[in-house]
Amino acid sequence: MLSFNLGVTSLRSRLKKFDSSSAQIQYMYSLGWTRVVKEFRLASGFKTSASLRSESEETVPLSRFETNRPLNPIYESLEKKVKIAREAQGRPLTLAEKILYGHLVDPAQKVVPGESYLKVSPDRVAMQDATAQMATLQFISAGLPRTAVPTTIHCDHLITAENGASKDLEQANITNKEVFDFLSSAAKKFGMGFWKPGSGIIHQIVLENYAFPGGLMIGTDSHTPNAGGLGMVAVGVGGADAVDVMAGLAWEIKAPRIYGVHLTGKFHDWGSPKDVICKVAEILTVKGGTGAIIEYFGPGVESLSCTGMATICNMGAEIGATTSLFRYNERMNRYLKATGREGIANLAKKYSALLQPDEGCNYHKVIEIDLDKLEPMINGPFSPDLGHTVSRIRDDAKNAGYPMKLSAGLVGSCTNSSYEDLTRVASICKQALDKGVKMKTIFTINPGSEQIRATIEQIFEAVGAVVLANACGPCIGQWNRKDVKKGEPNSIFTSFNRNFAMRNDGNPKTHAFVTSPELVTAFALAGTLDFDPQKDKIKGPNGVEFQLEPPNGQELPEKGFLTGKDTFQPPQDNPEAVELKVSPTSERLQLLDPFSAWDGKDFTDMPILIKVKGKCTTDHISMAGPWLKYRGHLDNISNNMFIGAINAENGKANNVKNQLTGQYGPVPDTARAYKAAGMPWIVIGDENYGEGSSREHAALEPRHLGGVAILVRSFASIHETNLKKQGLLPLTFANPGDYDRISPDDRISILGLKDLKPGSPLTVRVKKQNGETFDIQVNHSFSEEQFEWFKHGSALNKIKEDLKAGRKQM
Repeated sequence: MLSFNLGVTSLRSRLKKFDSSSAQIQYMYSLGWTRVVKEFRLASGFKTSASLRSESEETVPLSRFETNRPLNPIYESLEKKVKIAREAQGRPLTLAEKILYGHLVDPAQKVVPGESYLKVSPDRVAMQDATAQMATLQFISAGLPRTAVPTTIHCDHLITAENGASKDLEQANITNKEVFDFLSSAAKKFGMGFWKPGSGIIHQIVLENYAFPGGLMIGTDSHTPNAGGLGMVAVGVGGADAVDVMAGLAWEIKAPRIYGVHLTGKFHDWGSPKDVICKVAEILTVKGGTGAIIEYFGPGVESLSCTGMATICNMGAEIGATTSLFRYNERMNRYLKATGREGIANLAKKYSALLQPDEGCNYHKVIEIDLDKLEPMINGPFSPDLGHTVSRIRDDAKNAGYPMKLSAGLVGSCTNSSYEDLTRVASICKQALDKGVKMKTIFTINPGSEQIRATIEQIFEAVGAVVLANACGPCIGQWNRKDVKKGEPNSIFTSFNRNFAMRNDGNPKTHAFVTSPELVTAFALAGTLDFDPQKDKIKGPNGVEFQLEPPNGQELPEKGFLTGKDTFQPPQDNPEAVELKVSPTSERLQLLDPFSAWDGKDFTDMPILIKVKGKCTTDHISMAGPWLKYRGHLDNISNNMFIGAINAENGKANNVKNQLTGQYGPVPDTARAYKAAGMPWIVIGDENYGEGSSREHAALEPRHLGGVAILVRSFASIHETNLKKQGLLPLTFANPGDYDRISPDDRISILGLKDLKPGSPLTVRVKKQNGETFDIQVNHSFSEEQFEWFKHGSALNKIKEDLKAGRKQM
């Protein structure tokens, strides 16, 4: 413990660069140095936000679960820093820039979008149960007693959809008991809020309870941008990033470009918010938003509810966007009040000018969408950017040879499971019930939260729907599907966000289409892709045909939300008394050992573990579905590494040549053989490598099994950062055509690592089987600080070293 004999003067000299809200001071608080910091503040002339605030102004808590954390200082700091940032940039700022730059450690930093690295201080962290396991294990290994910022864990990914909500939840609590117990104990011990299984989907819970206009949040799930529906900059990250922020350190991000989507007109008939993002995905493609924040503006925004805006922001992850958001408006104000946050609504209204883009601000790119002319969209299969209009789907499907019979309709997921979504679905179901019509397909519904489930009428079961648990379910592959055999071609409609091959049911022949909940419902009633609800009719049991009326729903419940079951667990008052529940013999949980540091030498004569052909998402690198149960056990889950990636040598999945034996076998087994032989290896990949879920395991597993570098044509940004965090080298071809010059049986050397600097290329030497060699140039995006992660073996190693050094200094 720091001795007071060191004196305030010594402290001031060490902390003079940082203001009273800095991550360093937050960290000192987390270590229990409360008195020291107070002494330092008083001696240095710091005044708290509370002391500067008018006594008549109401102090507004950050949430109803965090009444001891006021929101007011966040807005006060944001207002002050935005003014400094605007002067530093010398121009009007977009809303995204105001929020991001308003959270900078140094708001006077001159920012070059696409080049500068920003160090920002997020307001909170959110984690779902699958990713929280590894993030929490990393936080534990850092040796800190308590999270420095508000942090929550949400149990929504480990509930398999099979028999309906009650039975599935009961089974999940049995199957995943040790994981839930571990996360519950860790949350109690380290000061985190814990949402029990059945609470709801993380992003809906965050929207209902934690998101606020102007805030900055990171979450260990790629659909964290859902909170942009409440005007928040919310970014999906890897667990190592979350650990940084939980430890009280700044979070680093490359300054994004800001793209604008200008909305005009208003929705008609079957039009919905889902059509907006499906159209944007068609325009920008799955990688068109990489390195950018998408900001929506214009008069068309007034047609959108808060949860409708959240839908658009949520699925922005499918175009690679850093995040998406909307300006503060009356719809957000209404939603905040409806969810019991009138104090936040009033405070946000007071700062409403701050929560808008500056007049005269410019966007790097602007997309125009007229809602009057936007036809309902259906995107897929196999990629969320393959767009079709509802009037064109039948012809497109026939021409492409897609299975015309619809085998399932799935409503819900974090993208479309709000009260408004489900009331619109209910309005269509009621029409069908009135005509005596039931679903022609399997039809399931995942409510977004316990609050929504408790508020919605039970009309769905009457029309033949299966109401699943308040969880992710089929959207993330947690669907124990029994109606089709694996390999059997079939088509499904979902209101989900992602539709890569095998994503929902593990069947590579399932043609998954994403669309609005109301269109999912209409097509499930028709049972075929050969249908257009705008003009086609459905035949009732009496032979009489009828046409569905366009859906209608309620933005918010007139009498307010019912709370349902209490599923929240607060942190423990005496964390020292809490025992972490991790069995040393567990097959699902494993405490982490640190990765080894770089030895200072170049990597030479390495085998290529796999040269990946075509699309390689994080699902291909580390599948979800049945593997979710091993998310807390690094060695066990590493047995799924690259089993979905296609080997460019033979066109097969999970079949590569072991360069030591000449035999072909599973990718993980081959990697383990190289590791046992002390032989580091490399992966060669194609465009947009690592797109999809911000799955940290897709970076952890290659590192654990002996990989040192990933060389590709281009990266998805989140995955590139995840690789750096784990001490890997993410490299890109300077000439993308060099990908074709490399054969899977070549040997690779990475030269010049000792001279690695930001912006400086590296040389890769390729050695053919006949001994011939050639050199190619490769690029990297390391900053000086990120190179330190590589040298220390991981970002976590660097954090621990810094904390250790800091304690010795003090």
